[in-house]
This record gives sequence, structure tokens and C-alpha cells, in this order.
Amino acid sequence: MTNKALLIIDCQNDFFPGGKCELEGQLEAAENIQMLLANARTQNQTIVHIQHRFKEKDAPFTVEGTIGAEIHDLARPLPTEPVVTKYTSNIFLNNNLKQILDDENIGELIIGGSMSKDCIAAAAHATTELGYPITIVYDACATREPGSCDQSSQQEFVQAAIMASLSFICSNIVSTNEYLQKVD
Repeated sequence: MTNKALLIIDCQNDFFPGGKCELEGQLEAAENIQMLLANARTQNQTIVHIQHRFKEKDAPFTVEGTIGAEIHDLARPLPTEPVVTKYTSNIFLNNNLKQILDDENIGELIIGGSMSKDCIAAAAHATTELGYPITIVYDACATREPGSCDQSSQQEFVQAAIMASLSFICSNIVSTNEYLQKVD
């Protein structure tokens, strides 16, 4: 049996209502993350929280040392769950994530968090390049519209496009309910 780890990526205050980079659907994604966390904790599965921080004080969000960079209460890690800090979109660069996964003999990853179009996509690419089979729980992820250059794209279309592009490298993109039904 393959050991699985749940990776909760960048579920931080700045992406929630009132934060510096509010993501549409972040509260709904966090509710699904809570279900994934409860399931993983019940099964004594490895859970790793990834926290993006910028060292530059003029960064647009998740600036190191600010409340916005902290993990949101809806996804709060337990004291036994490691929190890995990253300073780029690559979840493995210049931190101990790979060592944690190796120490726990992890062979498969389940991913949820923020932002689908950036850090979730980068995490999917990085993990598959290292040979990990992954499951992306799409409704436990949140994103935002691409910006002022394209006013026609709504968040749900951006999310669908990102998940469709990730299906090329990850054939297991499921909803929270689909994932939880498979593991029960």
C-alpha cells in the first residue's frame, strides 16, 4: 500500500475576504480543505501545510511577518503537522518538503489550496517531475481572474481552464466528494 500525503498549499489569510489578494471561492475551497483535513487526520495520513512568503516588504501579498502570510484558521495545522515555507512557486525549492515526504515513505500526493493558476499548477508540475502520482481536488482550490488585460474571463472559467490543462499531467482531478467516496 502506498503512503499518501495531503498537501495544503498557500491557504493563507491574504487570499480570504479582506486580504490583499482575495480569491473568489476561497471560503468554499477552505470548507472542502477542512473535510480533506478531517479525513486525513482520521486516517493518520501525513499532512503538510505549504506557506508562501515574500521577503520583499512591497510584495503584493503574503509578506513575511504579516498576518496576511499566516495560514488561515479554516486550515490551521495541528502541532504535529509540518509547515513548509516556500519563497517561489516551486514547493520543493530551498526547503525540507522532499525530506519530509521521503522520511514518511510517501508515494502519492493529494493537493488542494491556492492559487490554481499559479502555485497549484507549479506544484503539480514539480511533483510529477519528481515521479509522484498526484490527485488534485479541484474544489479545494481557489484562483482569481487573470487581471486587467482580460476582463472577459471569469474565475470559474479560469479554474476550469487550469484544471483542464493540468489533466495532461495529472489524470486524477476530482471533487472533494469524489475523493472522499474513494477513500472511504
